[in-house]
Amino acid sequence: SRRNMKFTFLIMGLHLISSLTWLIMSLIITHYKQYPPNVSKVYSYFECRRKRGGTQFSEIVFFGLQYLLKKYLSGRVITEEKIQEAKVFYQMHFRQTVFDEEGWRKVLEKYDGRLPIRIKAVPEGKIIPRGNVLFTVENTDPDFFWLTNYIETMLVQMWYPISVATISREFKKILAKHLKATSGSLEGLDFKLHDFGYRGVSSQESAALGGAAHLVNFCSTDTVAGLLMAQRYYGCPMAGFSMPAAEHSTIISWGRSREKEAFESMLDQFPTGPVSVVSDSYDIFKACRHIWGDKLKERVIERSEDSCLIIRPDSGDPAETLIEVIKILEECFGCSLNSQGFKVLPSYLRIIQGDGIDLNSVDEILEKLSDEGWSAENVFFGCGSALLQKLNRDTLNCAFKCSYVEINGKGMDVYKQPVTDPSKGSKRGLLSLRRNSDDFIETVERGVGKPEEDMLVIVFENGSIVQEYTLEEIRKNARLLEDYMAPSQHNQDEPKSLEPHQKHIMNGVH
Repeated sequence: SRRNMKFTFLIMGLHLISSLTWLIMSLIITHYKQYPPNVSKVYSYFECRRKRGGTQFSEIVFFGLQYLLKKYLSGRVITEEKIQEAKVFYQMHFRQTVFDEEGWRKVLEKYDGRLPIRIKAVPEGKIIPRGNVLFTVENTDPDFFWLTNYIETMLVQMWYPISVATISREFKKILAKHLKATSGSLEGLDFKLHDFGYRGVSSQESAALGGAAHLVNFCSTDTVAGLLMAQRYYGCPMAGFSMPAAEHSTIISWGRSREKEAFESMLDQFPTGPVSVVSDSYDIFKACRHIWGDKLKERVIERSEDSCLIIRPDSGDPAETLIEVIKILEECFGCSLNSQGFKVLPSYLRIIQGDGIDLNSVDEILEKLSDEGWSAENVFFGCGSALLQKLNRDTLNCAFKCSYVEINGKGMDVYKQPVTDPSKGSKRGLLSLRRNSDDFIETVERGVGKPEEDMLVIVFENGSIVQEYTLEEIRKNARLLEDYMAPSQHNQDEPKSLEPHQKHIMNGVH
């Protein structure tokens, strides 16, 4: 049937994409013809540029390279079958012969299909000021100088996990600041931001990469793809946790007149462990006052701190709604004062706000709660699109650029310097990353860096991964410093008492 034929062609197409993977990059397929004669080396680097006048995200979390290397570049990635498929594909695509069949067959014959490439990178999880080199790529065989930038399209995708890990860590700074100020402790910080982003991303791979990037900073998620990536590529058996949670369909399917029964069923079905119940299907304020705070009050009180009820508002102005909800719950269940003099609901009762959450709204909500005398202990947050989807390569101005070539055996520093946008100027020559005598992190250009000072580590060489990191190591690298938890230290503010190397961005200026 026509439907079956369409399905067959779809499967064939998906097989082609899967088998060719990074070979089908039409943007760069003709570049091997464009380099000067007698080129023997091409050396390129990746950075998150620092935009002049920009204040947001002064530092980044480096994460995700290990996955891309394991998934797409390690081992025997070139076969005769792929070469033939690519040859036919590009003949149709360009309507002329442009595919470098001879070059790819040489990779197959000389290196058994393994890529003669060397990649050096900062350790995953490291916090690096914007504007510094993060990894470099170079060919190890002069016959394959064109490979360096051929894999750019694959490697530049690092913008996504780096951006998610960085944004997630910015959330953590804000939460840490408010939690420390209103409770005197950071207990529970790792669970304060829950990943709700799975259904809002563009693909399963986005969910996996973004979900894993969030897990560098937190241990709370519903994005299972991220957990599987952390397990398979970063050696973590279980990187994040969740709880039974109601959604609107499981509440409204009971009917409006039986909302109380729907809530009570959640308590019955999950008598132990925390349980989250969305409570705004009709009227969040009546639900909190008359159902949770009256008809089911004794059932709620019966629960323990380890089995607390977490009420979830899901509409309206996030700050106003949450404050009204917490006031109603105070009237119904009371509260106590913590050591810092802020109010805390009984330990069996908490709130999670998952609607309208981004960096600005979280800070605003916690500020308003604090102004009303409430501790950040009372609330958790869930974040979806603002964590995993509302970002792009320009969020951190990520770029992959060539900085050095060798022609006729002679090295030459190369760079771009557009007169229309100086911020797009690129670095020159062989690069290294060091902590200088003032303990600042800086990029050293033009090959003058000392190898013993270089923070870049060889992670991939000639088809093999030579350095791996576990999620545990990455989390340790990305941990917050105490100075981020002082008042006013979040997002666009630079800490006033950080280690010196984390205060300044050298951006190649010496």
